[in-house]
This record gives sequence, structure tokens and C-alpha cells, in this order.
Amino acid sequence: MQLLRTPDEHFANLPGYPFAPHYAEIDDGDGGLLRVHFVDEGPADAAPVLLMHGEPSWSYLYRNMIPALVAAGHRVIAPDLVGFGRSDKPAELHDYTYARHVEWMRELLFDHLDLHDITFFGQDWGGLIGLRLVAADPDRYARVAVGNTGLPTGHGNPTEAFLAWQKFSQESETFPVGFIINGGSVTDLPPEVIAAYDAPFPDETYKAGARIFPTLVPTTVDGPGAADNQAAWAVLEKFDKPFLLAFSDQDKVTAGGDAPFMAKVPGAVGQPHTTIEGGGHFLQEDCGPVLAQVLIDFIASGS
Repeated sequence: MQLLRTPDEHFANLPGYPFAPHYAEIDDGDGGLLRVHFVDEGPADAAPVLLMHGEPSWSYLYRNMIPALVAAGHRVIAPDLVGFGRSDKPAELHDYTYARHVEWMRELLFDHLDLHDITFFGQDWGGLIGLRLVAADPDRYARVAVGNTGLPTGHGNPTEAFLAWQKFSQESETFPVGFIINGGSVTDLPPEVIAAYDAPFPDETYKAGARIFPTLVPTTVDGPGAADNQAAWAVLEKFDKPFLLAFSDQDKVTAGGDAPFMAKVPGAVGQPHTTIEGGGHFLQEDCGPVLAQVLIDFIASGS
């Protein structure tokens, strides 16, 4: 597997992101090793809050939430998915599969960091991958929160908007990461923040992971990932630990995506579910401090 590694200077002096880098080497699934980056802030002996990003962002997405969570006494872990942020980037589209993404994060979070008593929050692909890990080892988790995400099994027809997004990801000459995140935010992001989202990708050759993600979403019941997600749902349908929904009000991509969790997950019953007002798809950009407080209150409630 050919790997690309973004030079460190690309991450120098990013606005609002003073966090020291941490790395682990994991099995790439192809006979080699991947270096994976994660933020690790707050007291090392505190129960971890695990924040997982999606497509095409990186842990920079959580920069406005991490300080508040740390100030509340929590340890915060925010990994960069393989192919994103400061993590290594396999160069070929076929290097990435849904199953590999799950295994890469499992090895980092369970085998390397050995996290327990986890409070999890995932958005976008952070949910698609993170919820698979909840299902893989639910005893490691104290509670779960998700926003603007899902766990698709291929049932139902994909929207025209999603199909257009898939087509764009595969056919566009360039894949403008910062522009895409700006477009998925209600807030008009300043140029230096857009540049920070572009920082992990010196040129188009680094973007194989970002480009392939839209095609990895299960859209048919017999497609890759669909059966594994169905098996994960079977576990979530018995998950009785607190399960909080915090979707935003202005994300057309995942509107209504909270309904299956509300209907199927026992732990969602009686929780203080909230709609984050003024948030687009990237609600962490639009409403990061509000979302951080939702998580702080969720933990403090003892739920």
C-alpha cells in the first residue's frame, strides 16, 4: 500500500487548533503499518469523550468543543480517520473500504488506547464508523450521542442529492475540501478556516480517501457494508445505555435521520433529545460550543 503523509508544516499555526499531536501505528490490512493521528486533551485518568469526524473534515472540526469539554474535567479523544487530517493517506481509491475504516479505528481506540467508559459523539461518517464500534464492543461505552449521521443498510432509495454528490466525488477534476465544508455550514467560514480544512491535502493525490467515501455508503441491501450494518443494528436494538440525538435544524442531508434511532434503540427512550438550532450539516462549525454543552450536560446528568 502506497502511503502519503502530509508534511508537518501544513499544520503550523492553524487558527484555534493548538493541540499537540499524538500518533499510533496500526496494521494497514495490507502487510504494512499506518500512522494514525489523534487529539488527546484533558486529564489522562478521566473517562474519555470520543469525538469522531466525517467526510471530508478532520479533528479540526472539533476545535471549538474540545476546550469546553476539557474545562468540564473530561479527557477528549478526537482521531483523524485514515486518509484525513494528520493521519496517513493511502494513495489509491481501492485501498479504502468501509470495513477497513472500522477496523483501523477499532485497532486505534480499543487495542492501542484501550478506551473504556466512553462517551461517544459521531457526525457524518464519524457515526457510520463509530456506531459500528459501539455495536462491536458495547461494554466499552457509558453513553452515546449522535448528530447528523446514520447507519444505512441499503433499504430505501438514495436521494437525487446524494447521487449527485457521489457523482461529483468521482468525476470532478478537483475536490475542494474547504469549499465543501463551507457549503455544508450555515456559517460563512473565514478564509483561514477554509484553508485549515484544506491543509491536510497538499494536492489532489492526497484526496483518495475523501473522494471515495461517498461511494462507500451502503445504498443496496446486498452492497458492501450493508450486511455488517444490519448486524450492528441488531446490537443497537438491544442497547439500553443512554443514547442521545442532537441533530441540527438546517441539514437537508440527514433530516429525519434521528427517527430510526428514536424508534429502535432502547437507550434513546426518555433522553433529553435536542435539535441544535442554526446548524448545518457541520453543526460543530455552526454551533460547536452549544453542542459541547449538550454533551457536558448529558454526562453530568448521570444518564
